[in-house]
Amino acid sequence: MLIDIYTHIFPGDFFALMSKAAPKLENIGKRMAAVKPVSDLDERFRLMDAFGDYKQLVSLPNPPLEDIMDAETGTRLAMAANDAMAEMCSRHPDRFVGYAAALCMTDMDGAMKELHRAVGEMGARGVQIFTNVNGEPLDQARYEPLFAAMAEYDLPIWMHPARGAEVSDYRSEERGRYEMWWCFGWPYETSVAMTRLVYWGLYDRYPDLKIITHHMGGMIPFFDGRVGPGMQVLGGRTTDEDYSNVLSSLKKPHAEYFKNFYADTAMFGATLGIECGMKYFGVDHTVFSTDFPFAPTAETIEAINSLGLDRKDLDALCTGNAERLMKL
Repeated sequence: MLIDIYTHIFPGDFFALMSKAAPKLENIGKRMAAVKPVSDLDERFRLMDAFGDYKQLVSLPNPPLEDIMDAETGTRLAMAANDAMAEMCSRHPDRFVGYAAALCMTDMDGAMKELHRAVGEMGARGVQIFTNVNGEPLDQARYEPLFAAMAEYDLPIWMHPARGAEVSDYRSEERGRYEMWWCFGWPYETSVAMTRLVYWGLYDRYPDLKIITHHMGGMIPFFDGRVGPGMQVLGGRTTDEDYSNVLSSLKKPHAEYFKNFYADTAMFGATLGIECGMKYFGVDHTVFSTDFPFAPTAETIEAINSLGLDRKDLDALCTGNAERLMKL
């Protein structure tokens, strides 16, 4: 069996609800409207049938609710999304192993209530957050209760990159161009979020916390040298802020903490990228994902099959790790 651990859906009439609450979805809205299986179950199932014994974990796609609506509305829509995903998974257990609960992080009181409702009462397999909260980094005290709660539940956090064309490529321009905000911006977002959480000491406080990073951990595996030995001189390039105690305050060498993250194989079927990421994170911290329906499923499966993994590692990657993480 294949468990695709990071796929996206707008369940039921959720896209209509979201569009009504946030009518100016801009580029992301255009992209979502063009991808039929993100909301059409019949089309989704037709595509899934091509892969045999294949099931999905579902979550909402971009955009983050907190980016496009006020906190009260975002919390209300998160509840609606979780209700719809729970009902859909219950109705189609042959298709879906579960869902990652949606949250609106600009309302942390509401987000924590919804986390406990979705995970503690409704059986969500974890929660999805984004790499920033409406432009604010995750290494803030207000977000610590979420990490503490998920460490207590011993269930994963799915971390999705968030960045739009409003972040320019150059200081001389007001907006990003050629969709570089997506192609390069999303891996950058993931990498920065991971690094900020490491330097914040998150894994010292919650060493068993499980965070699944989308798209094979962003840039981290491919910049191993810069992330590891390159950052050992943290502060040596900075004159306006003192970083001298950041690394020494951690219980382990900073580079070791990056191996605590989990990474998925949603790399658009890129064999070299998947192979590099697996060597960095290890098979036990890599999970099968295609980013369905926004990226090619068949090509991702072909890329994994081309790696020459033995049966034990292949089973762990495609099924076992997901079952362990989500306690299936």
